[in-house]
Amino acid sequence: MIKRLFILLLCVAMVPRLNAAELPDLGDVAASELSPLAERRIGESIIREIRFRDAAYLDDAEIEDYIDRLGQRLVKASAAPYQEFDFFVIRDATLNAFALPGGFIGVHSGLILAAESESELASVLGHEIAHVTQRHIAQLVGKQSQSSMVMLASLLVAVLAARSNSQISEAAIAAGQAGAIQSQLGYTRDFEREADRLGLQTLEGAGYDVRGMPSFFERLQRASRFYENNAPSYLRTHPLTGERISDMGNRVAQMRYRQVPDSQDFGFVRTKLRVAAVAPVDAVREFQALAAKPGADAAARYGLARALLAAGRIDEATQALDAVRRDAPASSFIESLAAELRLAARDPAAAVKILEAAQARFPDGGALRYALVDALLQAGRASDAAMMARADALRRTDDDRMWTLVARSEAALGRRTAQHRAQAEVYVLQGSLPAAIEQLELARRAGDGDFYELSAVDARMRELKAEERQRRLDKREGN
Repeated sequence: MIKRLFILLLCVAMVPRLNAAELPDLGDVAASELSPLAERRIGESIIREIRFRDAAYLDDAEIEDYIDRLGQRLVKASAAPYQEFDFFVIRDATLNAFALPGGFIGVHSGLILAAESESELASVLGHEIAHVTQRHIAQLVGKQSQSSMVMLASLLVAVLAARSNSQISEAAIAAGQAGAIQSQLGYTRDFEREADRLGLQTLEGAGYDVRGMPSFFERLQRASRFYENNAPSYLRTHPLTGERISDMGNRVAQMRYRQVPDSQDFGFVRTKLRVAAVAPVDAVREFQALAAKPGADAAARYGLARALLAAGRIDEATQALDAVRRDAPASSFIESLAAELRLAARDPAAAVKILEAAQARFPDGGALRYALVDALLQAGRASDAAMMARADALRRTDDDRMWTLVARSEAALGRRTAQHRAQAEVYVLQGSLPAAIEQLELARRAGDGDFYELSAVDARMRELKAEERQRRLDKREGN
């Protein structure tokens, strides 16, 4: 209940101010004291809690790469193509998606599995993008102060952390903020209509089938009849009416018809999620049946190979995937699984070879880079792993996954100062400054750093200690 309540506040959806004359007057965003910078900082605090302290966060770089590519394609077609957005996936069977302050958009795995086409999935992301670009969250806050929003964000974080503790959740419901939030919800139906309209425009601009939006919402509405008081999460957080669906249908009828095939990766993502959602023996049975059908697509055969790997049947999985690699168009998903199979067969050198070729073919795949560094470590090539990981981490300093691989690589080389420096950056990104400072102190005492490296350690320690002092001061002053 409490999670739904706060997500209802934050789950506001989508895109640009095109055809503004058709849109309802939703208030003056500029009148809000909540600045875009403050929204971003609040969103960063929330997503940090989700990523590093919520077990439901799906830490799968390959799936995250896909959802981010899909989302960024939509962002480019929006009226705010240069606004910063981050997309992530929550491991949850419920049908839901939500926007957090500052452009962080989460999608439940259940919603990805429920989407019958890539355009349907894109329509949901487009809707959420619009909530962000139209600053619906700031408008829900209205004329409240920034400190009120910070308090609200802190309470949301506490609720996410208390996901498994019903007593804590019920105590949070009793907090006085619940009534204040409910008083703001009168805006949400107007926001939903605005997000629908702008979402359709973004969907069309990004080259997807605009029919995906009304078709998906119609199916959700039909499904809700069987849920009674436990409707799909997306309907509870995004009020759906017959008028909205009718309006979407009328608008789609006036748009140019476009048949858009799903990308191969859409099928691979859904398959990977499906295999992970059931027991290996059940996954093998399910995908054996699908792969045996005449004209079975690559996703079904990829699913069989992944299910066999999950069941520990490495040789059979390799045979199944070899057929996919031979017949299907090239894909980073296929090559990544081929490397996983080689690692499972204790042949890391072969995995490295597969991943090096895959990275040359798909240079933008972040998941392939993580996999390659890991494979290099398993192949005993720690020096190569460290060189690659550090170069990548310095290009994108907010990549905690790569900093973790830097720390692992340096540890394998016995370079303790460098290991602790890298681990400190991991803790900084996780929001744990005391732990980061402790790692830098360990780096200072490791005894294997040269003058320049130790100078860098000292400079970074002074910076983090100053930041930690300021945080404590802000906390004492109630900021």
